[in-house]
Amino acid sequence: MRPGVPFANLPVLAAHLRGELENKKVILLYAYNGTGKTRLSMAFKDIGKQNEARDTVYFNAFTEDLFHWNNDLAGDSDRRLLLNRDSRFFQGVFELEMDNRIRPLLRRYADFDFRIDTQGHEWAVRFSRLVDGQTVDNIKVSRGEENIFIWCFFLAVVELAMDPEIEAYQWVKYLYIDDPISSLDEHNAIAVANHLAQLLKRQDNKLKTVISTHHTLFFNVLCNEMKSARKYVVNKHPNNGGYLLRPEDGDTPFFHHVAALAELYQAMQEDRLFTHHFNMLRTILEKTASFHGHKNFSVCIKQDDDDPDGILHTRLINILSHGNYSLYEPQQMLDENKAYFKKVLNDFLNRYPFNPDLFPQAPEAAPAGTP
Repeated sequence: MRPGVPFANLPVLAAHLRGELENKKVILLYAYNGTGKTRLSMAFKDIGKQNEARDTVYFNAFTEDLFHWNNDLAGDSDRRLLLNRDSRFFQGVFELEMDNRIRPLLRRYADFDFRIDTQGHEWAVRFSRLVDGQTVDNIKVSRGEENIFIWCFFLAVVELAMDPEIEAYQWVKYLYIDDPISSLDEHNAIAVANHLAQLLKRQDNKLKTVISTHHTLFFNVLCNEMKSARKYVVNKHPNNGGYLLRPEDGDTPFFHHVAALAELYQAMQEDRLFTHHFNMLRTILEKTASFHGHKNFSVCIKQDDDDPDGILHTRLINILSHGNYSLYEPQQMLDENKAYFKKVLNDFLNRYPFNPDLFPQAPEAAPAGTP
């Protein structure tokens, strides 16, 4: 695993990414929640914003906030998703038959329909669904379905920006997409990643793109679909408050929790263990226990033969269970807790058959009866 390149702050990192896009079409970024992905997307956008001019269409949490619900609490019948008509995101798009552009995209993922009303004092989207052959209007869709609709709305805007005949979007040079799959199940996460990759690989696409995510499966699918993309892991710098950009060259497959496990192993080998690494380790233990049909992650912590009362075993579980460690203010582990952490992780790696190439110095399990 190659070392990371340090950057003092997010604007400096954003400027570096823009420089790389001069010679590259797509950059894929993986980062844990709390690293600053959304703020990085805004820093990237702000660099291209000069007076009234701009060059980036972006999708992030701010984009989702342009849509909000009016559930008609008084009448309980006219439930509608309101659009922030003051945002430049919507300016001019409704003159371009957005309903007909969004609908074929939405049909890939959902069974509900919609209509957009831009007349009157509010712009609103009303949803409907066929139930037993009858159309039920003004329904409240689920959070995941709402996210899919907003995502398809954004994709329709992207298609407009990719079309050289659409004058309204000639200013777009970059796309920045940050975590578009919140509240989606794994099937839709795979479908969204695959569809996005096919869209960006179109021969007529001239736009440069950055995609950032904390979702390992989504990142893995994008890596497989877009093999020529530049791939990085973004971490907070453990010492100076800056950021590290580490190339992801394929040595560490980003599939489910293997990436997190490799990150923990690397941190252990380099003796840069922080208290929040206990949270990451617990997540891996919980997923492993669930996969094997157990209700409690404690089954994944080895209880030694010379500890018949389970004192050390209990101590390890207590540390993992009660730690509320912050990703925003990393703290070094105490030496005693480092030893506990290393024991749990090494025992775990010896017990389960992960690819040894990812953990080249993991200790071999001691033969039975060895003191």
